[in-house]
Amino acid sequence: MTSPSTVTVLGTGIMGFAMARNLARAGLPVRAWNRSRDKAEPLAEHGVTVVDTPAEAVTGADVVVTMLYDGPAARDVMRAAAPALRPGTLWAQSTTAGLDGTAVLAEFAREHGLVLVDAPVLGTRRPAEEGTLTVLAAGPEETRDTLAPVFDAIGSRTVWVGDDATGGAATRLKLVINSWVLAVTHGTAEALALADGLGVDPARFLDAVAGGPLDMGYLRAKAGLLRDGALTPPSFATTTAEKDARLIVAAGEAAGVRLDVAAAGAERFRRAIEQGHGDEDMAASYFASFTK
Repeated sequence: MTSPSTVTVLGTGIMGFAMARNLARAGLPVRAWNRSRDKAEPLAEHGVTVVDTPAEAVTGADVVVTMLYDGPAARDVMRAAAPALRPGTLWAQSTTAGLDGTAVLAEFAREHGLVLVDAPVLGTRRPAEEGTLTVLAAGPEETRDTLAPVFDAIGSRTVWVGDDATGGAATRLKLVINSWVLAVTHGTAEALALADGLGVDPARFLDAVAGGPLDMGYLRAKAGLLRDGALTPPSFATTTAEKDARLIVAAGEAAGVRLDVAAAGAERFRRAIEQGHGDEDMAASYFASFTK
């Protein structure tokens, strides 16, 4: 019987922290690094070894998971880890990096002899904490048995969409899905803002669509956060949502697809951030409807 793979998690923010904890709970040996060590330190209580540098974190690792802010952040952290990376190490790249960012990371993997798996995840804080994320994955078929216990620990479902990570097949699907998620978020925020502006009780709006084709769980979730004033801690921060929106717009432009709604949504997020809502849940798009 082979011993469990040693897994390194680089980046322990909202998503990475929960992922590292669930990996340890599944019985896998886990090391974790975060730029601000204090955010990673509580993982020690769950059996995770918290270290000071990316290089220390990846030493001897069988699988490296990156869950960082964006492509440049993932590239910089992996560069710092490079002296300790072994050729042949599996790299599950879960950062939402966009198409250009994924291409840069694929080149890094090639230069260092790493086996790259494009592995973004669907879900926010609560699914991450519950280990019920959906993992979108593209990478060599021979990596699947090794990665199965890793992906099973962090998610309830793994969707393999290709056997070559370099084309970013999983990232492409993630961008399409995120475009829908952000559109629904803005739609909810604007509907509630309009209701407030017109003196309509938001409860009447929600009651009117209840159970019909216009109703959905995501509408209820985001409307609930706004109505309850529960935007912190965020499930998905406004700053991250703006970054993802701009990656979606850039991907569309590269493909010759004009995404007016996504572009307008990125601007709404920017205004909300400017108003001081960057660290709140992305439902804070609501505040971009008002000048004060």
